[in-house]
Amino acid sequence: MKKILIFSMTYLPFVGGAEIAVKEITDRINSIQFDLITARLDKKLEKEEKIGNVNVYRVGQGWILDKYLFPFLAYFKAKKLHKEKNYQVVQAIMAFYSGLAALFFKLKYPKVKYLLTMQSGDSDLFIWIRTWFWYPIYRMIYTKSDYIQAISNFLVKRARKYGYKGEIEVIPNGVDLNKFKIDYRIEITNHKKTILTVSRLVKKNGVDDLIKAGQYLDFPFKILIVGIGKDEEKLKKLVKKLELQNNVIFVGEIKYDELPKYYALADVFVRPSLTEGLGNVFLEAMTAGLPIIGTEVGGIPDFLEDRKTGLFCHIKNPKDIAEKIKEILFNDDIRKTLSKNGRNLVLEKYGWDKISKQMEEIFKKL
Repeated sequence: MKKILIFSMTYLPFVGGAEIAVKEITDRINSIQFDLITARLDKKLEKEEKIGNVNVYRVGQGWILDKYLFPFLAYFKAKKLHKEKNYQVVQAIMAFYSGLAALFFKLKYPKVKYLLTMQSGDSDLFIWIRTWFWYPIYRMIYTKSDYIQAISNFLVKRARKYGYKGEIEVIPNGVDLNKFKIDYRIEITNHKKTILTVSRLVKKNGVDDLIKAGQYLDFPFKILIVGIGKDEEKLKKLVKKLELQNNVIFVGEIKYDELPKYYALADVFVRPSLTEGLGNVFLEAMTAGLPIIGTEVGGIPDFLEDRKTGLFCHIKNPKDIAEKIKEILFNDDIRKTLSKNGRNLVLEKYGWDKISKQMEEIFKKL
């Protein structure tokens, strides 16, 4: 049986698009033994445990420094495990902390194949600020890989920009088609139109622009904001400044399994991102039959075709966001078209069973 070691700086119980992808894919592949090294980050977490089909090894002491020490701690743990298990492939989930750990391992064991999975939606500027002072090494995270899997065409361009000349395959993240399938809408007494966003509350996700769009909506509405992040207090002050306290609700952090009920509550899903690797939450909303609004950035154009599977809004333009929201909410034809086409697209291309088979083919040929 082939043995693969995965480097992922964060993993379950921490939940994000990359973590969900690893869990959903490995759960469906029984022909490979998967081990995973991640940062401990919380003292309450076990140093070793099995989650699904993955043996999870956590390195560090359960504090914030684990994040920054991860490339080194993970590399030394990987060396020890490799002596016991003799891995054929190492996989890095994203090209920063995990990619650096995988690079160290590849330089030590050049015969072991190195797969880089690109997930990050951070902007090129943000990455440059974090890496310019160690650029030659950061570039090697790409150039030393034997194969790259990117979740969007946007990230393929990034890999080429950093000098990778080998084979790249676009395999997106997927959706649990059963979990997010919604054949009903929750009706609320004195129903206001419900606008939903699911997002980390950080600048790149454009939540401030969605809030500002509320100034231009002239009908009863509420904006549900699901998620937490460093900009939460700043966004709450913005709501107060615009006197939208009765319209904007900060739901906070919720369990992943509870997300479907929020999609069932909503009339439209909006995330006016400034940059985006792919955007799993768009796919979840589409599976639930929600019409979506997004910006033409990053990996979003891979699935959002304007006026067919969603509507594009302009970046950092609250007035345009408001106009697109009104068009969907008060135009039955466009709303039904977007809902139907969006859901059909996800069913055709983005189910985890399909994605897992594509990933299994990569693992087998490495």
